[in-house]
Amino acid sequence: MFYFFIIAVPAVERFDPRIDIFGDWRVVGGSNAPNGAYPFIVSVRSAAGSHFCGGSILNSLNVLTAAHCVIGRTTTNTGVLAGTNTLNSGGITRGSTSLIVHASYNQNTLANDIAVIRLSSALTIGGAVAQVSLNTAATGAVPSVLIGWGRTCTDCGIPNNLQHLNTQTLTNTVCQISWGALVTASQICALTQTGQGSCNGDSGGPLILSSNSAQIGIVSFGYANECAVGWPDVYARVSYYINWITDAVYS
Repeated sequence: MFYFFIIAVPAVERFDPRIDIFGDWRVVGGSNAPNGAYPFIVSVRSAAGSHFCGGSILNSLNVLTAAHCVIGRTTTNTGVLAGTNTLNSGGITRGSTSLIVHASYNQNTLANDIAVIRLSSALTIGGAVAQVSLNTAATGAVPSVLIGWGRTCTDCGIPNNLQHLNTQTLTNTVCQISWGALVTASQICALTQTGQGSCNGDSGGPLILSSNSAQIGIVSFGYANECAVGWPDVYARVSYYINWITDAVYS
């Protein structure tokens, strides 16, 4: 039996048959998020305005996302939409001036799947636009919330409204029962039940703690071909990368 990753952008060549290079991730089994509940989330989009990944606002000039969302892209074709729950209306758009990818990002294993988008001009923080709080503590199995736009089932269309889903992180020991050595201390997994989880476009978006809304993970990869089949979704663990994020933001 083969297992597959789904990621947002194609690469020149792949060596691991578990990786599907033509996908991306979104939320399955969630519901419409209340307006203003997650003012730190952004839609990462092309120059034509097409959503392809999620992200979170670190400060007025920097957005946190996944490395696989921006690797191979240019700043002229990468921007964000902030301050809205709907993909087709409202909000504030910004272009980008720099795409900062972790130097040890591995396109084959998706290790170090983290990046920062430097915006072309500052966002005004306040109201519907806010900075995300980052989790700095090591955590095991805790209640969490996945946030993103996209398909609500494998073959469904893309919802216009931001979705959220109550889920649960797993200890790495439990997650490795499914993913083996592909999951390391730099990652965290989440799973509740079949019919709930990530699916095609929410790559790069935030997983937050239910207790205080601090971001605990960045959507990285999951099981391909079908969404929410009872297999853990894998996220870059934010607490592992606090120093890297600080360096990237202030470089």
